[in-house]
Amino acid sequence: MKTTTLISTALASMIAFGALTSSSQAADDKAATEKCYGIAKAGKNDCASSSHSCAGQSKKDADGKEWVKLPMGTCDRIVGGSTSPK
Repeated sequence: MKTTTLISTALASMIAFGALTSSSQAADDKAATEKCYGIAKAGKNDCASSSHSCAGQSKKDADGKEWVKLPMGTCDRIVGGSTSPK
C-alpha cells in the first residue's frame, strides 16, 4: 500500500470518528443543560429573545426574558433564576 493512500485512509478515519464523537457529545450537552432566565448580565445572554435575534445583545441586567445555559438543576439554586421566561 502506498504511503499516501495509508495516510489518506488514516485521516479519513480520524475525521469520521471525530464527527461521531462530537455529535454524541452535543446531544449529551443539550440533555444535561437548561435555560435559566432572569440572571444574565447586559450583553452576556446566550441566545435570542423577543426583542433581538442574537446572543450578547441583552440591554439590561437580570432581564426576565434573557437566558443563559447552565447545567441541569443549577438555575433553581440561583436567586432570581427561573427555568421559564418572566
